[in-house]
Amino acid sequence: MLRAAVTGAQGSTLIEIELNPGRANRVRLNRTPMPRPRDVLGALRTVLFAPEDLALIKGDPGERRRFLDELLTATAPRYAGVRADYERVLKQRTALLKSAGSKGNLRGPAREAMTSTLDAWDAQLARVGAPLLAGRMRLVAALRPHLTAAYEAVSGGPAGEGSGMNYRSSALENNDEFDDIGALETALLKALSEVRASELDRGVCLVGPHRDELELSVGGLPARGYASHGESWSLALALRLASFALLRDDREDPVLILDDVFAELDTGRRDRLAGLVAGAEQVLITAAVPADVPAVLVGTRFTVRAGVVAGDG
Repeated sequence: MLRAAVTGAQGSTLIEIELNPGRANRVRLNRTPMPRPRDVLGALRTVLFAPEDLALIKGDPGERRRFLDELLTATAPRYAGVRADYERVLKQRTALLKSAGSKGNLRGPAREAMTSTLDAWDAQLARVGAPLLAGRMRLVAALRPHLTAAYEAVSGGPAGEGSGMNYRSSALENNDEFDDIGALETALLKALSEVRASELDRGVCLVGPHRDELELSVGGLPARGYASHGESWSLALALRLASFALLRDDREDPVLILDDVFAELDTGRRDRLAGLVAGAEQVLITAAVPADVPAVLVGTRFTVRAGVVAGDG
């Protein structure tokens, strides 16, 4: 059982999460059972820095899509339901495509029935995919100026070596803040019709938010494959700092969690990051080596040794 008392601008909230291996997890807000675990999203907003963040730059597109969706849900918890609806429809449509492929070349009534069923699932995928796509594109537009400022602050390099961010949709030719839900739904339907033959051949869904990419660049070049190790780290940190700035603009400071991240940084980036986060309302830091934490980050310290937590001093 995890239990936390959260106090913010909207008052105090008691969050309880019961983790049940092999069974459904259960959650309660102010001792009231919630129908779904995702109903507690938004009660406590956090931004996590961790060594694994390097995968946001060097990893596959799924890492960057996950980053966008998690931040989108933090800004508006209703997107957890939007994302769940999309994943449910995508799973069922993909199963249908695989089934059609396994049956070879369908003819006559069987082909007509399959076409009709796919038309229905195309409509469903476009309907649930359009709000997710719109949300992501709005988020990228809002995040972009924060990322530019954060990268310059973390890297300490010349302004001309700044970062870039662009959302590339598998369904759209023009990705410039195209957030009209009806237009996006129409565009998704059109793109799905154009790739249907290829989808039936391959048994996979080739169009939709699950195939999109968040393109990141440094100095005008794609970060994945071209950025140095230091540049990649600066960009990963900038993504988290930009997330923090965006959430802070929306309401109040989220809780910052720095999970042994200073050990991964050179002295310059370590000091610059410390200076940038020192003014946050609440920062939680873990470090295997206490000396890795810059002196500017002062506060209560705890030591964990052999499973025992003790306050220092």
